[in-house]
Amino acid sequence: MQIYQEEVRQFGRIEVICGSMFSGKTEELIRRLKRARIARQRVEIYKPGVDTRYSEDDVVTHDGLSISSTPVDNSASILLMCDEADVVGIDEAQFFDEGLVDVCNTLANRGKRVIIAGLDMDFRGKPFGPMPALCAIAEDVTKVHAVCLRCGAPAYLSHRIVEDERRVVLGETGEYEPLCRQCYHAAVSEK
Repeated sequence: MQIYQEEVRQFGRIEVICGSMFSGKTEELIRRLKRARIARQRVEIYKPGVDTRYSEDDVVTHDGLSISSTPVDNSASILLMCDEADVVGIDEAQFFDEGLVDVCNTLANRGKRVIIAGLDMDFRGKPFGPMPALCAIAEDVTKVHAVCLRCGAPAYLSHRIVEDERRVVLGETGEYEPLCRQCYHAAVSEK
């Protein structure tokens, strides 16, 4: 039994938290990272440098909950900075390059717990960035849901309410609303 326990400790794991905007992804990421710190684990947190909505450095929820992080321009940078970490947190993973999948696999294979949060779909309802591949390789995937602002049902889509066809438009409540499937399709057909 002792040999098995040592083998288990040699490998890390990948956890993905995904869902629409306003569903609590970053809040859940912060909760898990704070628990790891309470357990006296060394925690490093990264976010894409392009996400400066609430803070240039911190990971911040829409409700203002925050945790300090390191902004990076590409996924390869994460590998260079987290040698001492036991737990690696990554927010807004959809904005990273496809190399994030290999980075997360490498970190987990080095024995690190990797916790990733990000949108699984863009405003058109299409898989977003490296998120589908991250969900595929993760040991644990948690899909969280917002509340549909039109009917109150569980929402899983981020409906863009401003006219802009670019895939990436950083935004908040003035640019996006969470909707359920039925209300999303009704909103899209209204345009």
